[in-house]
Amino acid sequence: MTPESPAPGSPPRSRTRRAATAGAAVGVTTAVASGAGSLAAAAYFARRVLTPDRQRPDDVVVRAAGSRTVTLGITPETVVPGRYGLWIEDGWGHVRVGDVVGVDAAAGTVERELVAVDRGYLAPGSARWNPYFHGGPPDVSIGVPTEHVTYEGELGDMPAWVVRPPGGGDPGRWAVLVHGRGARREETIRMMTPLLDEGWTCLVPTYRNDEGVPEGADGRYALGLSEWRDVEAAVVDAVARGATEVLLGGWSMGGAIVLQMLDRSPLARLVSRVVLDGPVIDWGDVLAHHARQHRLPRHVGSLARSMMRQRWGHRLVGVHEGVDLAQTDWVHRADELRHPVLLVHSADDEFVPAGPSRALAAARPDLVRFEEWHVARHCKEWNTEPERWESLVREFASG
Repeated sequence: MTPESPAPGSPPRSRTRRAATAGAAVGVTTAVASGAGSLAAAAYFARRVLTPDRQRPDDVVVRAAGSRTVTLGITPETVVPGRYGLWIEDGWGHVRVGDVVGVDAAAGTVERELVAVDRGYLAPGSARWNPYFHGGPPDVSIGVPTEHVTYEGELGDMPAWVVRPPGGGDPGRWAVLVHGRGARREETIRMMTPLLDEGWTCLVPTYRNDEGVPEGADGRYALGLSEWRDVEAAVVDAVARGATEVLLGGWSMGGAIVLQMLDRSPLARLVSRVVLDGPVIDWGDVLAHHARQHRLPRHVGSLARSMMRQRWGHRLVGVHEGVDLAQTDWVHRADELRHPVLLVHSADDEFVPAGPSRALAAARPDLVRFEEWHVARHCKEWNTEPERWESLVREFASG
């Protein structure tokens, strides 16, 4: 048998070559398709993170309404203890509900206390869960005089609420409270009572891409890396109104925005303390968590991060400026923290894992007081234990 002879039982040489060539072609095609699929998946994932949610569909079914209780369909939200709200009648009406009275797993229903019908008529039908409990501005929700003002932001006029403490409090002490990604300003009302009790004037700003305010150039969130400038503008407005000391509060992405302002703004020198609730301490960790939840391969999540950051990916994810998640990693940047922080986070937070909050507190015990919750879902610690939550804020804000 010469070197050119095929091995016994092998196909003729020409067939071998054709098979090898075909196999190589299939392999290349599969790799290209796989690469294109990964690119598309990464782009979609990144866009979902960066794109504001304009639609807020109903997500709860009201099965029955009584004078003291309301029966709802079971969802992951409706069975958690605490106080919450329901938007009804296409968001015009609002209802507040209290703790769980009973659960009928066979019927798929949960009965909860009915605290109040604020607006509208509660009847069986669809509704939307309100995690903030409050469903209107502070004057409507907690009965305090509220000024509806605007301040000059980088992109134009931005609406805000100003709520002053009874008797005027300390005119120089202002708390600027920043809601989270896709949330409403009502989210912040839960912090107002303890702050007003301690004499702080509360300013609740908006930021780019909120409903009814100017959008950023690309209509995308920058996860705090541009939104901080709108909060800085709100602090400028507070100073013009007499603020000499500032407390910053932030929920979820609002916490990421607050941390960027503390890092980047010269007005950070006016900030004496910071309250963070369920904050994004590391966006990279949040994206990895959601990639796992959606069973995306690890490399797809990494590719999404690269597309956000690097110029070649900007068009694919729809951003004009890069979003460098490394700048949002405050566990690795812990030594740069300069302000006292009260950090509240639930171990059962399903949206922003509490791990980075624990890690930041462990890295900076000199500045960070970490208070861990259980049972509460994302940014709902107040809802499950309002007395504990308000006591912590009141103590931290005093003095």
